[in-house]
Amino acid sequence: MSTTVAVVGGGYGGVTAAKALDEFADVVLIEPRDAFVHNVAILRHLVDPGWSGRLFFPYDRLLARGKVIHDRAAAVEAGAVTLGSGDRVPADYIVLATGSRYPFPAKVEETIAAEAADTLRDAHTALAAATRVLLLGAGPVGLELAGEIKAAWPDTAVTIVDPAPDILGATALPGELRAEVRRQLDEAGVELVLGTALSAEPPHEPGRGGAFTVTTRSGERLSADIWFRCHGVVPATEYLGGGLADALDEKGALRVGPDLRVPGHAGVFAIGDVTAIPEAKMAKAAEQQAAVVAANIRTLLEGGTDLATYSPSSPGIALPLGPHGGASYNETVGVLGAEATSKIKGTSLRVESYLELLNLDR
Repeated sequence: MSTTVAVVGGGYGGVTAAKALDEFADVVLIEPRDAFVHNVAILRHLVDPGWSGRLFFPYDRLLARGKVIHDRAAAVEAGAVTLGSGDRVPADYIVLATGSRYPFPAKVEETIAAEAADTLRDAHTALAAATRVLLLGAGPVGLELAGEIKAAWPDTAVTIVDPAPDILGATALPGELRAEVRRQLDEAGVELVLGTALSAEPPHEPGRGGAFTVTTRSGERLSADIWFRCHGVVPATEYLGGGLADALDEKGALRVGPDLRVPGHAGVFAIGDVTAIPEAKMAKAAEQQAAVVAANIRTLLEGGTDLATYSPSSPGIALPLGPHGGASYNETVGVLGAEATSKIKGTSLRVESYLELLNLDR
C-alpha cells in the first residue's frame, strides 16, 4: 500500500481510528506516551492502587501492519507531521486526535507509565491519610471523584465548591438526573457549597497533603487536608500553525465539517476532545467520530466521494459515584439509578472493551 495515514494522538479516538484503518492504509500512530492511559478508570485507581494493571495498556498489539512512533507532534501541516525529534512524517491523510489536557488527577502529564503510576501512588497515600478533602468543581469529574473517595473511605469529609448554582453546570441534563445525583451525594455525606468560589487557592499544590483553611467569596471558611482541581479542560492544539490554526475557535478547539474534515484541508480530519463539536467530550463520542473518519478515509482511498457525516449525540451521561453508586441518563431510557449505572460503567469502568480494542484480550 502506498497511502499513508498519520494519526496524531493515541487516546480513545486515535487508537480506534488507527486500528480501523490498519488494514487499508499504512498507518502511523504518533503518541508520546509509552502506554495507553485508560482515563475512564483513573479516579478509581487514585483511591484503589490495585487498579494499576488496568490503567496503563501497551500499544504493541494494536496494529498488525502499521507502526507506533512514541514522540510528540511539534507541528502539523497539510501533508506532514513534524515530530519533537525533528523528524518529518509525510502523510496523505492526517487524523488529529490529540484530545485535551485536564488537571490531575483526571489526567496525568507524565508520558512514562511508571512515572505516572508513581505520581498517582503518592497522591493516593496523601489522600488516604486525609480526613477532610476539598474538591473545586461540581462537574462530572468532581462528582465522580467525591463518590470514589466516599466509597473507599466513608468517614472522610468531602466538600465540593463550585460557582455554578447547581451541580453539572450548564450541561443540558434534566433536573431529575441532578436530583438523583444530589440525593446520593447527600446520603454519602458529601457537602456541596454552590454559587460561590474561593477567594484564593489553597497554599499547597493539588494532591499534596497538609492541613489548610480557605475562605469562599461568600465568607464561608473551609478546612481540609488535601484538595484537587476538578475543572479546566483545554483542547491540545498548541502544535497547529499556518492554515490549520485558522480553523481554531476562541477556546482553541478545531472547527470541523459534518464529515469531520478541517475546513479548507481535504486530507485533514479531527476527532474527540480536540474538536469544537458541541457535545459532551466523552470516550464514546471520540470512538464514534473515529469510526466515521475511518469510513471516510476508506471511501476516499477507493475513489469515492459520498462521505459519511457525524451528528452530535443528544445530552447523556453515565456518572458513577464509586463502584456501586451513580446515575445515568439518555433520552431513550431516561434517568437510571445506582444499580443500573453500576452495571453500565461503575463496576467495570469498561476495562474489557479497551483490552479488546488494543488486542490485549487474546
